[in-house]
Amino acid sequence: MSTIAAFYGGKSILITGATGFLGKVLMEKLFRTSPDLKVIYILVRPKAGQTLQQRVFQILDSKLFEKVKEVCPNVHEKIRAIYADLNQNDFAISKEDMQELLSCTNIIFHCAATVRFDDTLRHAVQLNVTATRQLLLMASQMPKLEAFIHISTAYSNCNLKHIDEVIYPCPVEPKKIIDSLEWLDDAIIDEITPKLIRDWPNIYTYTKALGEMVVQQESRNLNIAIIRPSIVGATWQEPFPGWVDNINGPNGIIIATGKGFLRAIKATPMAVADVIPVDTVVNLMLAVGWYTAVHRPKSTLVYHITSGNMNPCNWHKMGVQVLATFEKIPFERPFRRPNANFTSNSFTSQYWNAVSHRAPAIIYDCYLRLTGRKPSFCILGIKKTFLAGCGGSHL
Repeated sequence: MSTIAAFYGGKSILITGATGFLGKVLMEKLFRTSPDLKVIYILVRPKAGQTLQQRVFQILDSKLFEKVKEVCPNVHEKIRAIYADLNQNDFAISKEDMQELLSCTNIIFHCAATVRFDDTLRHAVQLNVTATRQLLLMASQMPKLEAFIHISTAYSNCNLKHIDEVIYPCPVEPKKIIDSLEWLDDAIIDEITPKLIRDWPNIYTYTKALGEMVVQQESRNLNIAIIRPSIVGATWQEPFPGWVDNINGPNGIIIATGKGFLRAIKATPMAVADVIPVDTVVNLMLAVGWYTAVHRPKSTLVYHITSGNMNPCNWHKMGVQVLATFEKIPFERPFRRPNANFTSNSFTSQYWNAVSHRAPAIIYDCYLRLTGRKPSFCILGIKKTFLAGCGGSHL
């Protein structure tokens, strides 16, 4: 057992966002490499009529946890699901559960966030900023806490040309924005949003930058570290290659391309596709948690985890590799043969959208109507066109 794996033995760990992609892989790694840890607290809301325990069993039923069940057969006993709603003050945690968290927690991994680019400012601030501040307030009342690890993004300061591993100030104080959103109505918020986010490309990156400022301002005497991953992709090696359970980031584009729905994307072909495997991110998280707790740095350290400088892969190269994979392992019943065209020219992009997306969708919908079925491909084609057009602002 490594020094880091041994460190987490006997620890009580709180993970926010544990039902998300990154949180699940983090839990799996902890249970598989440190099966003698004491407990993992996860903040969960009942969903779709399921109880908290049913959601836990649903997570553990995933193929992701097959190896864990061999190493740690009683894994379900070591997950303590706590009802919480990050949209509410004090997370709506019961008094008894809150007391247990405050008195027992040793390590916090704050993974919870909204990652939607088109989210409303009110909702994004609540999850990415206000909830972070609330969690830091809780952390300050935990006598046994050894480390607080905050997961941000490598794009939190993407409005800058050069980004160091430091926390950059935002034009407006996070507290002022939080206070203002309490009394402003939605119409006014929508109107002022472009002025607030300024040269940030979207609300997600802006609120993650605000979240980092909150960490800096509310850190008090806590041992805190910030991790900034780039685009988090499927597993590379652990627990096995290629596991993913969502269509965020490049996953949706890859699936749409493989099915033959998406063939043209507005993007710079030679731009870096800065995708980092989720298991690589988790390994850093655990190493940073150990280092922060054991060495107790005097200031908040920031860690970038990206591929851009050391091992770059551009979008054109990624497209070639993806298409080669689909040649060997195609999807079942694809709409048409996969292909991918990257262009940064708006006119060319519109042309390919019309030829490769709209026209085939209209033709196939006509076929569906003639055969007495409900047309649906025009709506799908519009969605793929939107996806292809949006790519230029993020790729």
